[in-house]
Amino acid sequence: MDVANERNGTTIGEIADGIYRINTPIVLDEAGQFSFNQYLVLADQPLLFHTGPRQLFPQIRDAVDRVIAVDRLRHISFSHFEADECGSLNEWLDVAPDAHPLCSSIAAMVSIRDIADRAPRGMVDGETLDLGGKTVRWLDAPHVPHGWDCGFLFEEQTRTLFCGDLFTQPGSGSVLLTEGDIFTPSEAFRDAMDYFSHAPDTVAILEKLAATNPETLACMHGSAWRGDGGQLIRRLAANFAA
Repeated sequence: MDVANERNGTTIGEIADGIYRINTPIVLDEAGQFSFNQYLVLADQPLLFHTGPRQLFPQIRDAVDRVIAVDRLRHISFSHFEADECGSLNEWLDVAPDAHPLCSSIAAMVSIRDIADRAPRGMVDGETLDLGGKTVRWLDAPHVPHGWDCGFLFEEQTRTLFCGDLFTQPGSGSVLLTEGDIFTPSEAFRDAMDYFSHAPDTVAILEKLAATNPETLACMHGSAWRGDGGQLIRRLAANFAA
């Protein structure tokens, strides 16, 4: 991993072909150490998934700038409307004048058309977008884990699922990419924080995500993970079914 900011420990590293994780460790008052991740997708039309909180924008921008000039970004995407997902959206739109927000059609309708400085592209379930060398598919996931507007992107060439708050792990996220156990720590964190909505369609939505058969899970908090993503997501669904 490349250390992009010595002062706060922001790093950037490649988790799949042309896909980079930007990680910043922080300290939470009650939960100890934690981390925020963003993901940069290199393509003819580069995409950033998660903006990070507004206060972290300078160091995240500098990290992206180590890989590509930030004004090359064309899509600023996120799972749902929340500060760590899209808190610095307008800052990114300012430094990337040809970029636009990319989110669920629900997020576009209820929030982003109002708060964003540039009109969003609202994606519907199953819609694909050719980035040029990479193709992403939008997957609606209302209330999984939370937010009516929630959804995820799946990159088809690398079989990477940008899975947002699923499999949230405590700690600094110092390991870029792991094939180890993220299920146990993420379920312990979920038990403590209970950030899931416990919606009636949770199991069915998790099965839809599992059916993409991802090989890399780009988690928003903690390490990215490589392995049989479908099996891991179905293991999570079994916990809810039980």
